[in-house]
Amino acid sequence: MDRRTFLKSVVAAGATLVVKTIGATTVLTERFEQTADAAEGEAALGTVAPDLVAVMGGTPAAMFQKAIAEFGGISTFVKKGQKVVVKPNIGWDKTPDLAGNTNPELVGEIVKQCMDAGAKEVVVFDNTCDEWQKCYKNSGIDQAVKKAGGRMMPANNESYYREIKLPRAKIMKKAKIHQAILDCDVWINVPVLKNHGGAKMTMSMKNLMGIVWDRRYFHNNGLQQCIADMCTLDKKPALNIVDAYRVMKDNGPRGKSAADVVSGKALFMSRDIVAVDTAAAKFFNQIRTMPLEDIGHLANGQAHGLGTMNIDKLNVKRIRM
Repeated sequence: MDRRTFLKSVVAAGATLVVKTIGATTVLTERFEQTADAAEGEAALGTVAPDLVAVMGGTPAAMFQKAIAEFGGISTFVKKGQKVVVKPNIGWDKTPDLAGNTNPELVGEIVKQCMDAGAKEVVVFDNTCDEWQKCYKNSGIDQAVKKAGGRMMPANNESYYREIKLPRAKIMKKAKIHQAILDCDVWINVPVLKNHGGAKMTMSMKNLMGIVWDRRYFHNNGLQQCIADMCTLDKKPALNIVDAYRVMKDNGPRGKSAADVVSGKALFMSRDIVAVDTAAAKFFNQIRTMPLEDIGHLANGQAHGLGTMNIDKLNVKRIRM
């Protein structure tokens, strides 16, 4: 895929990425070239709310601020008095520079805006792979959430989970889901974009594995289909935000060293979980090859009616900072 084809698919023919190599690390820079087609498309769309927003070139908090403004602000999704859950990746005992988890600055900004919108409480959790207290602390997310007025909740014991049925699923017909998800009014899905050895990619759909108690079931019964099946959960995220500020390009999901990480300085946001993951996966393909057909849960999710991979038909807003 050439860059202009990627551009058309991800940001509706609006921007061109420049890839620079510094030592052994490939870094995506944020130079965009506005095209006539893109400008005409924007004029035709007017002020219609976008289906998908792609922001590049800012800090995690600043990119979130730009993206959420396109949807009318966080109050579009979070109302006064609501119980809110923010679900990032916090699965690994890794510091932010190693990109194993969602960027803490981004998580903190989301929590802050939810609180400012009048949320009764904002809870953050993940069913971690490494020891949960170390993951929460060393990821930087614990400190960022508490500073913003949110609350960290454990997910390390089966008692936190309740079984629900998934009647639309093909394989995974039931699952034990964390009570924070089941009891909240609204939840926001905030994965980090990274390579994953089994699922091929960690993005929004894959992030739902962190709300389930028994992850082994996924791996033992068809990972790509089970990820899509889990996303048929009735209580879907109100918003999906893919953090691509730093991107783990190799050796995911845990990573081995800083050599696995590149600077992406990007963020993708959409209500459509399939579309936002398709856009993020296309962005990842500018770093290394990852055919979309290998990320089977995308097509499986589309088959379930959860969203679309045909993002060139969507109203996509791209922002360069």
